[in-house]
Amino acid sequence: MENIYYLISPSSFGEFSLVWYLKDSQPRITRLILPGKGRQLKSILKADHPLVVEAAHPMMKGLADDIRRYLEGEGLDFDLEWLAWENCTAFQARVLRAEYGIPRGWVSTYGRIAEYLGMPGGARAVGNALAANPFPILIPCHRAVRSTGELGGYQGGLKMKKALLEMEGVAFHSPSKVSLKKVYY
Repeated sequence: MENIYYLISPSSFGEFSLVWYLKDSQPRITRLILPGKGRQLKSILKADHPLVVEAAHPMMKGLADDIRRYLEGEGLDFDLEWLAWENCTAFQARVLRAEYGIPRGWVSTYGRIAEYLGMPGGARAVGNALAANPFPILIPCHRAVRSTGELGGYQGGLKMKKALLEMEGVAFHSPSKVSLKKVYY
């Protein structure tokens, strides 16, 4: 079993954590833990990986800096080759790749993503796959909403989801409902 490493980084939303292991001396990200109300990152890390070790890796430090800049509103895209896709089911990987394809400033609905994947009626399955997204921000799952425009759920909380969508230029009809004028898929 490989060693699992982490770093905790501050952001405008609170602290987040990157978790990775090394494969051929290159980091493979297994998880990004978002800030959240009352969330104790080290407790979550130790519960998931009892032997996790805090470490500094130049590539992970650079990625953490990019994530921090993204969370401050800078438009960045992230490279998917660092992600540990082997930790996802084949279906979840398909959903996450589809979600990654939604451009900044756009949203899609769980149902539209399901239809795009050839699964009409699979909105709930898509929502479940996104709820378990181990790579939030890197895979921008905050861009998926309910068919009514309501936000749905988000690992970092609805306040964070709304703030990220607003930073990306998504219009809102009400405090919890996005405009569906720019819907992808």
